Amino acid sequence: MMYENCMAQVGCIYSAEFFQLPVRVYTIAGDGLPADARMHTAIPCWILLVHTIFITALPPVIKIGAIFSEDMKGCSAELAFKYAVYRINKDRALLPQSTLVYDIQYVPKKDSFRATKKACNQIESGVLALFGPQEQNIGSTVQGLCEAMDVPHMEASPDHLEPREFSINLHPSQSLLDKAFIDFMTYLNWTRVAILYEDVGNDVFRFQALSRLGTELYIRRCEGPTSYRPILSEIKAKKITNIIIDTNPVYIQNLFRAILQLQMNSHRYHYLFASFDMELFDLEDFYFNKVNMSGWRLVDLDSDRVKEILQQMQTFHPMGSNILSKNGTIETTPALIYDAVRVLTLGLAALQSPLRPANLSCETSAPWDDGLTLYNYISSVSAHGVTGPIEFTEGRRTGFRLQLLRLRGSALETAGTWTPGSGLELTDPFAFRRESFPNVTLVVVTREVILEKPYVMVKEGWNLQGNDRFEGFCIDLLRRIAARVGFAYTLKLVPDNMYGVFDPETNQWNGIVKELADKKADLAVASMTINYARETVIDFTKPFMNLGIGILFKVPTSQPTRLFSFLNPLAVEIWLYVLAAYVLVSFTLFVMARFSPYEWSNPHPCARESRLVTNQFSVSNSFWFITGTFLRQGSGLNPKATSTRIVGGIWWFFTLIIISSYTANLAAFLTVERTVAPIETVADLAGQSVIQYGTLNGGSTMSFFRDSKIDIYKQMWRYMESHKPSVFVSTYEDGVKRVLGGGYAFLMESTMLDHRVQRDCNLTQVGGLLDSKGYGIATGKGSPWRDKISLAILHLQEKGVVQILYDKWWKNTGDVCNREDKTKDSKANALGVQNIGGVFVVLLCGLALAILVAILEFCWNSKKNAAQGRQSLCSEMGQELRFAVRCGGGARQRPALRRHCARCAAPATYVPSAHYNGELTYGSGECALPLKELRCS
Repeated sequence: MMYENCMAQVGCIYSAEFFQLPVRVYTIAGDGLPADARMHTAIPCWILLVHTIFITALPPVIKIGAIFSEDMKGCSAELAFKYAVYRINKDRALLPQSTLVYDIQYVPKKDSFRATKKACNQIESGVLALFGPQEQNIGSTVQGLCEAMDVPHMEASPDHLEPREFSINLHPSQSLLDKAFIDFMTYLNWTRVAILYEDVGNDVFRFQALSRLGTELYIRRCEGPTSYRPILSEIKAKKITNIIIDTNPVYIQNLFRAILQLQMNSHRYHYLFASFDMELFDLEDFYFNKVNMSGWRLVDLDSDRVKEILQQMQTFHPMGSNILSKNGTIETTPALIYDAVRVLTLGLAALQSPLRPANLSCETSAPWDDGLTLYNYISSVSAHGVTGPIEFTEGRRTGFRLQLLRLRGSALETAGTWTPGSGLELTDPFAFRRESFPNVTLVVVTREVILEKPYVMVKEGWNLQGNDRFEGFCIDLLRRIAARVGFAYTLKLVPDNMYGVFDPETNQWNGIVKELADKKADLAVASMTINYARETVIDFTKPFMNLGIGILFKVPTSQPTRLFSFLNPLAVEIWLYVLAAYVLVSFTLFVMARFSPYEWSNPHPCARESRLVTNQFSVSNSFWFITGTFLRQGSGLNPKATSTRIVGGIWWFFTLIIISSYTANLAAFLTVERTVAPIETVADLAGQSVIQYGTLNGGSTMSFFRDSKIDIYKQMWRYMESHKPSVFVSTYEDGVKRVLGGGYAFLMESTMLDHRVQRDCNLTQVGGLLDSKGYGIATGKGSPWRDKISLAILHLQEKGVVQILYDKWWKNTGDVCNREDKTKDSKANALGVQNIGGVFVVLLCGLALAILVAILEFCWNSKKNAAQGRQSLCSEMGQELRFAVRCGGGARQRPALRRHCARCAAPATYVPSAHYNGELTYGSGECALPLKELRCS
């Protein structure tokens, strides 16, 4: 009526330019006008007129063909095909001037020859498109014939890997379906998956795509319902809990019966069905028993328009049967066939040129001239049907929407959706991760209790049972996690008291890892390190504590005080260099003074014509000058020449720097107590052989050194592995005892190390951390508890609960060692004899040396005088000592010794002279000369 009213209102002759306007219909779910006409009542009337004009280009009778296998005669797929044609002819909205007629043929299920013959007959009879068959073996034959004749082939079965010409397939593209399954497996972290498939012509999966995910696949082909139970038994024996079912839906109840008989219906198992008809399965036996069952749905039951169409379908039963199932749900195959008929109608309605009849013959194999045009219009259709949004790319359906179904309680619920553009989107983010299982008691495994301080310990002195026997950091953390997530637990000890290490000889794991891998426990709570090797067989939650490997060592003893510790501020080589510089500069000064003419002077100022000159820098005087200036004292000698003054100045600068540096460093060396640390870094530990070192046997630290690719750690592993007796310890306590015994360094995790160091002042940590890792709660592979516990750990960390528990068990236990911090003293320590006593020794040695030299000088001089008949050495020495004692060193004059010199030019007498500062002189007045200048002729 709207078309007729519109034409009456316009009342004009259609111009040819209207035929150039593109027209596309955007829905196939309508029972009257197109969706645009229904949704927008103000649609321009000329568009409807153009639409009507284009329709007139079609023949009045449009014939389409369909081929079904004989076992599908009268099935819901055939009824859906007939109903689609019936609705199009009744509504007259898409093809108002044309009528659809169909030709249905039946062939044996595997008879390709007869299928080809039937298809040829239909093509020769003038069908514009051919539907079916659903079976891939005969469907490929029919499709090849359509491709040769350029007749559009409408399919509703899984496509092949490569695109096929003239094929319009309503089934979602296989490559996109692979991505949907991969996204789901990635989201749930499936690493080991079993696939049960059956050769029923419905290969939903291409196993190559799943294998590229890196997942371990166990693929088994079923040979009918009798093979279900043996295959499931093998899967159970291999500890695989994630199973994909791609079997014949007809025998699905036999598969369910085998699952129940093998008791594979616990919460550990997850079944993912490849069929889009999960809603049609009888799942009553799995209600409320915690098993995980998931699947995809293609029919868009959320659309009100689709629900209305399904209600209308229910009234259509010309053969005494119904398109819908007993629960009012349509199967995927009939829904796809229904949409395929509607898509063909949309393609016909969008044609902008007259469609000539197809006069074809299989004998000539001449293609249809308008077949390519019709194919292009059909493949460009974009609509929304019973199976959701529909779009095509080269005849393959790339626009669709999958709904993710999950069994929850006694009903299937929609947990999310998947589209090619957006991927997997969960409407309920906690559908697979936060579901709490009522009345579930998990088995939690841990290590031997006394070895896990402060993580897991036994309450001493208590007669307790069950979980009440244990206490510690991990126990408190587990209690809070269980309360938040919602589960009960039973603590159990691991039999072999090991964390878990892979044994290459037996090709098996031990300890906690083995318990979890064998499904003997659900969780593991201990100081268990997260590493790559363990992650390959079990899962870990988010780390509740970060740590690394440290070196536990005995506190080094204080350095013993030495008598000559005042020499420590300068290294031995510096003292040697100073001594060498002292000798070198002294001789340099002596040579320069001899060479320079300005260092020579006339000893007799009154005798200017005298040719006698003297030089004050003899060898002894040069050493004396250098010594005096080095010790910051005067020497009574002063250089006169420029060259000697330069030598003296640069020496003074040198002594300034050396003495200042020595003084500054002396304070630190004498006031700070120093300790002897034989090792300070891991390099020091690896580079020596006196101190032994090892790790806990069977722990992650041992695995770290064994698998490390760093040279220094490989060297340390070779040492630990080959050392006899063994440097590995079975418990942390044994390692600590060996460290306290001396000569042993224990490589352990920093949190355990910190706990020991804070309670024993004889222990310390050497160097930094060798690596960085974390402690986590271990679960079985693919366990649904992992992410729930991870969220609980993150929540407890954000609230500061984990830090509170750490302080409780590490710092606030009352047995923490109080170390004296000497760096916080307000004043320096007083120096004792043991610090600077060597200075007094040096002073006494110097005095003794001076006395010895004085005696030698006296003896040497007396020996020369003894040849002239003087008194004996002993009597002369005694006389000098008596004079020295009697005068006390205060007299400046004494009687001259009677010594004669036969070769002297004139006799001399000792006369004190005031002009020469008490020196003995010869003569008087200004020309009096010191006696030391008298020379023998």
